[in-house]
Amino acid sequence: MSSADQENAVALHELDNGNEPLLQAQFGSYPARSCDYVLVADLIKDQEDQTFKKQEAYIMELKEKNIKVTRIEHLEKVFFGITAPEEIFEKYKYLLKVSDACNWSGEQMSVSFSTRIRIVHFVLHHTYIEKGESLEDLLCQGVFGSMFCLHEKQEQKNLRKKWASWLAVFTLFKQPISEVKDYFGEKVALYYLWLGWYTRLLIPAAFIGVVVFLYGLAFFNTSPLIKEVCASNITMCPRCDKRCHVWNLSDTCSYAKISQLFDNEGTVAFAMFMAIWATLFLEMWKRHRALYVSRWKVFDWCEEEEELILEIVNNDQCKPREFKHSYWRSILVLLLVTLVLVVIIGLTHALVICRIISGTLWSESKWDFLRDNASTLAMLTGAVLHYITIQVMTKVNRVVALKLCTFEKTRSSAAIEKRFTVKMFTFQFFTLFSSLFYVAFFLGRVNGYPGNYVRIGGIWRLEECHPSGCLTDLFIQMCVILVLKQTINNIIEFTVPWLKLCFKRTKAKTIRRKCGNCYRKACRDDGNNYDPCDQCKLRIWLDNYQLTDVDCYSLFDEFLEMVLQFSFTTIFVAAFPLAPLLALFNNIFEIRLDAIKMVSLERRLVPKKTNDIGVWTRILEVVGVMAVIANGLVIGITSDFIPRLVYRYHYGPCANGSSTGLECMTGYIDGTLATAYTSDVKVKSDFTDKQMTMENGFMATQCSYRDYRNNEDQSLTPQFWLILAVRFAFIILFEHVVVLCKFGAAWFIPDSPIQVKNERLEDKLKRLKKELQGMSPRYDSTDV
Repeated sequence: MSSADQENAVALHELDNGNEPLLQAQFGSYPARSCDYVLVADLIKDQEDQTFKKQEAYIMELKEKNIKVTRIEHLEKVFFGITAPEEIFEKYKYLLKVSDACNWSGEQMSVSFSTRIRIVHFVLHHTYIEKGESLEDLLCQGVFGSMFCLHEKQEQKNLRKKWASWLAVFTLFKQPISEVKDYFGEKVALYYLWLGWYTRLLIPAAFIGVVVFLYGLAFFNTSPLIKEVCASNITMCPRCDKRCHVWNLSDTCSYAKISQLFDNEGTVAFAMFMAIWATLFLEMWKRHRALYVSRWKVFDWCEEEEELILEIVNNDQCKPREFKHSYWRSILVLLLVTLVLVVIIGLTHALVICRIISGTLWSESKWDFLRDNASTLAMLTGAVLHYITIQVMTKVNRVVALKLCTFEKTRSSAAIEKRFTVKMFTFQFFTLFSSLFYVAFFLGRVNGYPGNYVRIGGIWRLEECHPSGCLTDLFIQMCVILVLKQTINNIIEFTVPWLKLCFKRTKAKTIRRKCGNCYRKACRDDGNNYDPCDQCKLRIWLDNYQLTDVDCYSLFDEFLEMVLQFSFTTIFVAAFPLAPLLALFNNIFEIRLDAIKMVSLERRLVPKKTNDIGVWTRILEVVGVMAVIANGLVIGITSDFIPRLVYRYHYGPCANGSSTGLECMTGYIDGTLATAYTSDVKVKSDFTDKQMTMENGFMATQCSYRDYRNNEDQSLTPQFWLILAVRFAFIILFEHVVVLCKFGAAWFIPDSPIQVKNERLEDKLKRLKKELQGMSPRYDSTDV
């Protein structure tokens, strides 16, 4: 038997003979667990090395605070197990009780393990060594490689069974939120609470979106607009230079049918519904949140006072970090943010040029299929390039936002996180939506007309919209980006940490076998109250060390993904009524994917206390307002709703009341087209004879294009100006009506339920009475 086995056998013999109190006394006042935190560093044997000296200086300073440090070497790594004394947590509890704003959260009799982790994490990061360096500085310098808190096996097992498994998908919206709070802290729990509430309220939005889609499908074959396009013999002008020829409007019958699915009267009502839905979602979320934070006793929790309490716990001689503000730094940051946004908008222009060039190349292809579908292929190419740009710029935006936040020199990590959130969301929003704004509001409106086309660099013609409208282009762009972003990102988000974990665990089989031979009863008994042996400690630490690393922005990434999805679902929903349905399906699996990743594939996040989702609430409110503006502009400018309305009641057969029903739109397509004649010198310069030659060899002397212009001098017609006036009137009316409905809903629905308000009053009254009872001996005294 080896010496290690003999020692284990002796320990086992002592435990079986009732000598357990002796073993417990060995550890003094430290809690019976492996440790609170683990630091990992490269093993350095040269004691004169500066890195080694910094390690030792930091560890010595921890020990001076009565923090127990367990050192275990394994291969080329050294693990430091950090266990804080109970007096730190007792001090924390007392300060919570006497604080002004956090005392309601200080009524708990014991400090949970998640709270212990948060306190120890703060102490570790604010333990300074020479030259004022913190643990964060040491991590950046490579003095320590990484740090992590431990997963608790029993709680982890329970969460896997109830929540973090694919089988839990069938329970849909049932989440053990309180158990998630106890394990990961309030911040993570509120994320899943918000995500579950968002997913639940997507059900009515998805249902109505499907109804709107089916409404367009019901008139798929009976719409007079589709019949007019499919039966038309109108010759259209070439869509590009050189190899593009004149074409028949009837060739795009399928495209006209697709346009009718997403550009109909139902989309107007759906856009209004979604704008109001966004407000109702936020107001009802505030009420839903209030129920849980009241139950968790953090309703009145104050972030700044919590920070002061942790500062005192770490160092009772500390001084508050004062608020500072520099106008020149703020101005410089604003200018730099503007510069980044200009660069992002410049990338959008580059994507537009790529679309135009790709459209030209597709139209000049040798294959008929590519030439006939050049416009659609150009849209798909632009959407895929946009998705690639999003992936690249996400990493760039993160680095830039962090640098800007560092330059601002904010007073606390919470303030840095808020400013980083605003900057990162702004950068990502422009990255994702700038191309969509171009398709929605500029595509086909600044391209000019025959004889006066707008060209980039005098070479490439700008794109045109289909005669059936531009909304289908926006739909295709949104569909490609949303589907690619959700599917590919989720696959990468899950498979990468899973593959890393599988690769790392193959290296840990030796230590697992070694620890499996441990003979100590205290190590083998899950219900013991004693410190495990070094082998078992190392096994637990390695199990956590092999998981994917996390940082303070890991939860931010999940929030950002969902808030951007919320933006997609609401801002351009008039062009894509099925967006809420896709978001609903994605989120049902997203909840479980994120849960499995946090519980089983990633290191445990540092639990953080909060009573709200923070600045994300303000961002969602801004997105809700933008949804009203954007949908009003999409319906008023991008869709053909207003031109059709004007034609029906002013120019069509029903204008004088002589006809009713579907016949009222007869002739609408022809009324949206203008004619260009090759006898005009300017038109002749844009189109060659080869381009004007039709498939039957006939030379066309005229062609049509989408615009409201006179056929003789190409000037704008009175119909154009009337439609433009009605467009602006509709946008103003739509936005004012919806905004009034939003504000009315926000005013009508209180942020906190009456039940929560009454419970808070009762709890405050009980606490005040309890404090008064502590003073009662003074009043009972009969001394004069």
